[in-house]
Amino acid sequence: MSTFTDNLAFEIAPLLRGLTFDGKKGLIVHRCEAKSVALNLGSVGEGDSIEETVKVWRQKLDEFTSTYRLWPAVIGFDHPDLQFGLGTNYDEAVRGEGVSMVVGLAPSFTRDDVVRDSVAIVTGGAQGFGEGIVRSLVEYGAFVWIADMNEAGAKKLADELNWEACITVAKAVQVNVTSEESVKAMMDRVVAECGGVDLFISNAGVLRSGSVKTMDLKDFQFVTDVDYTGFFICTKFAAPTMALQNLPSRAYYTDIITISSKSGLEGSNKNGAYAGAKFGTIGLTQSFALELVEDNIKVNAVCPGNFLDGPLWSDPEKGLFVQYLAAGKVPGAKSVEDVRRSYESKVPMGRGCTTADVIKAILYIVEQTYETGQAVPVTGGQVMLN
Repeated sequence: MSTFTDNLAFEIAPLLRGLTFDGKKGLIVHRCEAKSVALNLGSVGEGDSIEETVKVWRQKLDEFTSTYRLWPAVIGFDHPDLQFGLGTNYDEAVRGEGVSMVVGLAPSFTRDDVVRDSVAIVTGGAQGFGEGIVRSLVEYGAFVWIADMNEAGAKKLADELNWEACITVAKAVQVNVTSEESVKAMMDRVVAECGGVDLFISNAGVLRSGSVKTMDLKDFQFVTDVDYTGFFICTKFAAPTMALQNLPSRAYYTDIITISSKSGLEGSNKNGAYAGAKFGTIGLTQSFALELVEDNIKVNAVCPGNFLDGPLWSDPEKGLFVQYLAAGKVPGAKSVEDVRRSYESKVPMGRGCTTADVIKAILYIVEQTYETGQAVPVTGGQVMLN
């Protein structure tokens, strides 16, 4: 049986989030400070099992709600060694001045609300597809951690979003998805400040194109380390927290979504490192989905078409248009514009993929609780599944 003796913050915080985010009661966690009735769940003793503690907490919650005919506005617990706050008042939580989680009745539910009041992490979130996903999730009401190697860029984006919203809706955290130590540190910080994570989007990715005849091994391994192994490492450290959140109610759905590519659905000429890594992420997606379904963790992939307006493609120095022109990947192309037109002509809908296209797929995946292990194409008809 699991106990609380190791890493108390990491184990207890998700349990409290799971208790308050109980789908059977139709309740959601709110990011606002409550001043009304509170429930103290009591002390957590070292050596107490997770299962027994949750049982006691659930009994106290049931007794409270049956007696007062309402849900407590603040739920807290005592432990002398616990130095973190939970959930809603993020500034207070960081300072360690209180342990509280605020809950309230869920509003009317539409697809626009599926990520509202959720805690999300987006790796590679400071630019490109990742930045667009971050902006969209904030717009739909999620609290988003912008996880990126480029900490300055992530902080700049978070500051902009927080200024526009007039509240804290995003935070920056530096992470290297190829490092277990870095990903663990990121998860520990998210759990300590927010109590858990509801949506993990593994978006960080790199691309090096080139012929198999001439490509350097170091370039091949670089792509594989970030695009394939990085997804494994992120899932390894996100899944335990999500599993704990499900423990109290057994009805707490969370999502891990990897941003794969249409190149994960079909081969790509002179782009084998990238296509191979993306094919691999879909294999991981299906395997992780089978394993984690018992924890109500859904694992899916989104496979976008080419994001032609993003820096990956359009950067004037390192973009794919420039790389493909230099590599002679588009026969007869004499300019970057020729390369772009060639790629647009391959899409039945005549344009590249956009962030708006991808976020619709993400919202569908989160809303759909009866699907896991899928690779959802968002390609304008360029790739059609059999």
